[in-house]
Amino acid sequence: MVIHSRRSSRTVVSINYSEGISKFFSEYTSPPREKGTKMLKLGDQLWIYEPASDRVIQISGNMLKQSVMGSDLSYEDFMEESELLKTYTATIAGEIKHEGRDCWILKLTARKDDASYYTRTLYVDKERSVILHEELFAKSGRLLKSVKASDVTRIGSRWYPKKIIYKDELKEGKGTEFIFESIEFDLAIPTHIFNRASLRK
Repeated sequence: MVIHSRRSSRTVVSINYSEGISKFFSEYTSPPREKGTKMLKLGDQLWIYEPASDRVIQISGNMLKQSVMGSDLSYEDFMEESELLKTYTATIAGEIKHEGRDCWILKLTARKDDASYYTRTLYVDKERSVILHEELFAKSGRLLKSVKASDVTRIGSRWYPKKIIYKDELKEGKGTEFIFESIEFDLAIPTHIFNRASLRK
């Protein structure tokens, strides 16, 4: 994760495990300041372990709006777990050529007032069914965040972007790059990984 602020950039490296959209575990391995920090998501609950204080903190309420490690991604973004069609009504708004790829333009409108974003515009690669570009808007129509995916690679039977840039449009800076150095799918993950006890191990 490369976090670009207005004046500088810093890189944070992590190893991540996920099972579906409800279970996620992350351990930061560098730089030294963040090494040993761990994050665990189980359903709608999220905990962070901070080695400096040896504390496990549950992230909830207004804390969810804070950024993850100072990045452009909030904990609220991270916790989004429902399928898009359960939260939004989707329509095909047209077609576009994006970065040389034929894409559908999808317009999503929230079904509920408590959705993080009221509307979303997606460019979806017709052939590979990968979201290449996304814009997220408030109910007022103000652009809040944008997401750009690139370096789409075939891994087994799946197409997956190995680079994603999140940009908080309300902040200065060039956004946050997520670069996936290695990805493996359909592995058997030990059950102890998705357990609160794993945060202190």
